[in-house]
Amino acid sequence: MLVQFFIILFLAINCYNYPIKSEEEPKENKYRKLFALSPEYVSNGFDYPVGKPNAKGYYDAQGFGKNDHLGEDWNRKNANDFGDPVYACSHGIVTYSEDLMGGWGQVVIIIHVTPDGKFYESLYAHFHKVYVKVGDKVKKGAKIGTIGDANKKYSPHLHFEMRDDINLPVGGGYASIKTGYMNPKKFIKENRKFKK
Repeated sequence: MLVQFFIILFLAINCYNYPIKSEEEPKENKYRKLFALSPEYVSNGFDYPVGKPNAKGYYDAQGFGKNDHLGEDWNRKNANDFGDPVYACSHGIVTYSEDLMGGWGQVVIIIHVTPDGKFYESLYAHFHKVYVKVGDKVKKGAKIGTIGDANKKYSPHLHFEMRDDINLPVGGGYASIKTGYMNPKKFIKENRKFKK
């Protein structure tokens, strides 16, 4: 019994002093390799996710920062937009596609890399239908789903976020601290086209 105690004590001390290193590769390295294998999916610029490419016929019903909103809520002008198409805002790879139920409904996240090697994520929420799955490579303007209402939780609209921190969780859509989140309209206006 005493021998077992000392073995457990020895293991506990050694594990504390010499932590086991995680075998999981950092996200950035993983994504850099994926884009190196598929350079045609490196971003050539960003467009709007509705009314492609310039959000024609749509408006931002709740902008970034309003009421601590971390994204934008896009609606069609003067019409119900349930079932309207949602487009990938840039070339990229789908890293998340799941129905979270509750206030999120179906959510899609796409990772993007610019020609200068910077990573960004776009998040799209409240879909009625989703046409992509994790691992899919998409081009800018590809139809990734349709506008929904988060399983009748809200009136139909697209919740859209842009992030410059690719390690954030899905989150809650609202927060007073906006580190890692960007104003989507401002970002898109400043990054419409890149030279490769």
